[in-house]
Amino acid sequence: MESTRQTVSSGSPLEPRIGFSRAVRKGNHVAVAGTAPISEEGTTVGQGDVYAQTVRCLDIAEAALREAGATLTDVVRTRVMLTDMSQWREAARAHGERFAQIRPVTTFVEVSRFIDERWLVEVEVDAVIG
Repeated sequence: MESTRQTVSSGSPLEPRIGFSRAVRKGNHVAVAGTAPISEEGTTVGQGDVYAQTVRCLDIAEAALREAGATLTDVVRTRVMLTDMSQWREAARAHGERFAQIRPVTTFVEVSRFIDERWLVEVEVDAVIG
């Protein structure tokens, strides 16, 4: 039996040009792409504030999970990418507020930069439903 593929859009005009989706569900697996701290209006949320930006990234990822039929309790892996590892505790605080009881495997990595220099963090999420 072949699993259907469901894509979740963020509404970004870049999605069709670049060829990506906010999330993809295949069978019971949901992968959420690197999620940046972008407001509904397309501006950067929480400029200069890693905690606020991480909260926003997690809000966006959670909404994508819901649209794909998953919840935070289905999350098995997260990746938190920071431009300054010395600020990991603020990102970890936001992460812990969502995942302290769920406890997915998690990786924090430092990257040199993101597409927008105002972004201090991006988050990726993988979930398995059921």
